[in-house]
Amino acid sequence: MIVLAAGNACGQAHKGIIHVIDQKNHEPVAFAHICFEGLKSGLSKYSMTSIEGKVPNEVKEVSKIAISYMGYSTWIDTIRPGESIVVELKPTVLNMDEVVVTAQYTPERADKSIYRIEVINSRQIELKAASNLADLLKDHTSMRVSQNGVLGTSLKIQGLSGENIKFLMDGVPMIGRMEGNFDLNQINLYNVDHVEVIEGPMSVIYGSNAIAGVINIISKENKASVLSTSLNTNYESVGVYDIDASATISHKQHGFSVSGGRHFFGGYSYKDTSRIEDFKPRRQYFFDTYYRYGTQKLRLKLSGGYFNELLIDKGPLRPLYFETAQDNEFKTIRYNGRLDAVINLPHSRFINLLGSYSYYGRTKQSYFKDFTILSSVPLNTPDGQDTTAIGSVIARGTFSQNDAEKKFNFQAGFEMTNEDGTGKRFLDTHQSIGDYAAFVSVKWDPVKILSIQPGVRGIYNTKYNAPLVYALSLKLTPAKDLSLRASYARGFRAPDLKELYLFFVDVNHNIQGNPDLKSEWSNNFNLNLNYSKETNKLAWSADLTGFYNLVDDVILMGQQNSVTNLYTYFNVDKYKTLGYQGTVSFGYYPSLQMTAGISQTGLTGSMAAEGANNNFIFETDFTGTASYHFLKQELTFALFYKYTGKSPVFQLDNSNNVKIGTISPYNTMDFTVTKGFWIDRIRLSAGVKNIFDVKNITTTGMVSGGHGDGGSGYQSTYWGRTLFVKLSFTFNKYK
Repeated sequence: MIVLAAGNACGQAHKGIIHVIDQKNHEPVAFAHICFEGLKSGLSKYSMTSIEGKVPNEVKEVSKIAISYMGYSTWIDTIRPGESIVVELKPTVLNMDEVVVTAQYTPERADKSIYRIEVINSRQIELKAASNLADLLKDHTSMRVSQNGVLGTSLKIQGLSGENIKFLMDGVPMIGRMEGNFDLNQINLYNVDHVEVIEGPMSVIYGSNAIAGVINIISKENKASVLSTSLNTNYESVGVYDIDASATISHKQHGFSVSGGRHFFGGYSYKDTSRIEDFKPRRQYFFDTYYRYGTQKLRLKLSGGYFNELLIDKGPLRPLYFETAQDNEFKTIRYNGRLDAVINLPHSRFINLLGSYSYYGRTKQSYFKDFTILSSVPLNTPDGQDTTAIGSVIARGTFSQNDAEKKFNFQAGFEMTNEDGTGKRFLDTHQSIGDYAAFVSVKWDPVKILSIQPGVRGIYNTKYNAPLVYALSLKLTPAKDLSLRASYARGFRAPDLKELYLFFVDVNHNIQGNPDLKSEWSNNFNLNLNYSKETNKLAWSADLTGFYNLVDDVILMGQQNSVTNLYTYFNVDKYKTLGYQGTVSFGYYPSLQMTAGISQTGLTGSMAAEGANNNFIFETDFTGTASYHFLKQELTFALFYKYTGKSPVFQLDNSNNVKIGTISPYNTMDFTVTKGFWIDRIRLSAGVKNIFDVKNITTTGMVSGGHGDGGSGYQSTYWGRTLFVKLSFTFNKYK
């Protein structure tokens, strides 16, 4: 027995133990994810630390090891068979060293990037109980989210909105804007790992629409377990019912995932009119899947997604007997398929290839309803039904070198985009536009503390003469905790198909495109200063950004004929934004995190006319967030506040003059409580949204829009105070 026991002990010693502890308090990190990958075979194996933070080393060859856990920086190294090690995971107190991919040659820590990149991770998404992109971004300092009952939500960054913001899903441009804006309610977060935001011009890397910034939504990809499943439900007292689920399987070099769900909103009205609702009812179905194959030298991923939304716009009861009405249904369908390939070459060089097809379709169907006989008959009149469809094909490839030991690194690539629009809302029912580009950028590190990255992009557009687009970015790190970033970019944007050829005329709308529009040109400047300091348990950072954007021939919608209520698109000769934003963050590990921010944005726009008023009108925002985490109880309290200051709105009147309306200031606040159960497999969140019960926001001097209530003296912004509860279940198998 003694001999057997000694032999067993020797076997355990030969096997080796990996002990994972917290770098700050030296407590064991339980249930951390560990991935082993053989350097020769490329085979992957997954495991998880025990309650003591330990896991046996069972590798049979020299392997790459990656250890990750939410709230910690990922630790990567190599390990030999039988080796025992102690790993100290570094807590990311203020998320200063998240790994990002947007606009990078290869994945890189955010604090090392030459661009200022903000990462909104899965933990922050959970604390805000955000189910869509509008919920997630509405409290950010330099962003403004506006609401429309039919068109949904839209976003403004640094005073620029609409077509000047590039939305990406895993690096692929999204299509299907309504009047230049994406409905952020249609961008669900159920399958999102994190969101990367770059504020400022990114024209060289991402081309058109990237003047104000880029928002890249990164979907979840299981790399830590053999089997992962999840189920999420959400209820909000205004009438929101959400449910979604996912399952992922990984085996050696292969991975497969499927996920989907349903979101439902029953509609809301400030006053009970029995039928007409300020916020229209909507139902959404969505489905995503991917297959992944990966080795040391090659990684392939085939993925696809489907989205289906039904929005119902009920009409008023008609006069006389009040027994009939006309209702409208708007159905939006999106689907996409894509293939990604990453090839690792010697000498830290990489080839990235992407092919994608995206489809967006919006169908309107009107019904005549007779409540005396309970009948519903589709209207076949010209304005009773129509379909708009847009398809986009994208091919993109890059060849890059990113070696930290070399002073020169580079990226060269191409991007080809073709967009087709069909439907009776387009002139002659079919239009297309193509954009073909090649780009190159070089990163030069002449000394350790300085990085210089110039870039240029050549563009061929099938409808407009496009110039060379160029940019220059600098990063100076004079001290370990201090960094200075500066950038300049020349931007170009050709009008899209809707701005050129849209023909949308019915009882409530008279919007027509303008084929004589000029393309937009811009000069964009950004300057950022960041200071971050971290001690044993304390961490704080200060961040200050200044910006100036000058856009020539910016495209706005305005009224051309007040008699026919005709609205179309015009070029405004000069549109400028100028401002700054500053944030201060403080963290006391592991419990407390606080952030406060302020931003001021000045806007001005005018036609080329003698004596035109070019004075800036400033809008001011304040934000504040705080969260406190009770570690042993797995309990977190979080508070989110924002003051949205008086905001100018630039429009054109029927004489083609720029008119400025204003939206009154308002305050919003959300409060959430999150509790974990059963080793955090079950998470329960509850709280209050819109504590101050904000609903209608007063407007003055607004020009009535071709689709809405611009001249009514108020803007429907929120549906008031609501309570919510969210329940999530996650199960992972690591062996």
